[in-house]
Amino acid sequence: MNIRIAGNRGAFYPATCNEIEKMIDHWNGILDEALKDKSILEEKPRAIIVPHAGYIYSGFTANIAHRILGNSHPKRVVVIGPSHHVYFEGVSASLMDRYESPCGDVPIDRAYAEELAAKFGLTFVPEAHNKEHSTETQIPFIRHYEPEAKVVELIYGKVDYTALVPIIDAVLADPDNAVVISSDLSHFYTLEQARQLDNICLAGVAEEDIGLLDKGCEACGIIGIKAIIAAAKEHGWKTQLLDYRTSADASGDTQRVVGYMSALILP
Repeated sequence: MNIRIAGNRGAFYPATCNEIEKMIDHWNGILDEALKDKSILEEKPRAIIVPHAGYIYSGFTANIAHRILGNSHPKRVVVIGPSHHVYFEGVSASLMDRYESPCGDVPIDRAYAEELAAKFGLTFVPEAHNKEHSTETQIPFIRHYEPEAKVVELIYGKVDYTALVPIIDAVLADPDNAVVISSDLSHFYTLEQARQLDNICLAGVAEEDIGLLDKGCEACGIIGIKAIIAAAKEHGWKTQLLDYRTSADASGDTQRVVGYMSALILP
């Protein structure tokens, strides 16, 4: 059995299940206390956009979206993220059997990944999956909120967002499927500069405007964001922003800031 090793365990997120569960409980406690109107927590999205930094920086932001995605009870979650370490062209589908996670391995739907690969000409670039944190950081959340779900990991290299749209369309044509789009926002600007750039991303998502995203949004996963926005517009789905913050909220460093956002794609 081929296992997708959790190469970022103990780095981007805690190494033990107990530590992860404590973090999730802590974030949910803060959220439940802060929200006066909890109706947003009852939504049933088809897809979410989430960040992928270390949990101490972006975990709260990602957790909100994953918690709400759990309401949809997907049987299969397709996680789509950019390659940070390996250059390649196109989209790579992980053809492994299980995904290692501190709270228990998550089954990979290899047959479905192979079906997508055959239909859309996807490749399998093993080295792109070995330590890719954009997708791996989502797995503990999926394990927590959708413990019965299988996953499919898609990592894209050099590719136009229009190549991802038909893949997302095909995945979401099945009501048992959900999509997770992984992306951080601007990187290593001052806090003021980061907020200016990130506001373009936030507005582009909220208004479902790809043209606006092209006017300065510097999200590292902008290909995935554009693709899900294009799919949402095509199907008449709505977007709902959930949370925005920066690394400065956790570190106090306002000179080299990374931005984080989460959002829902609602039918």
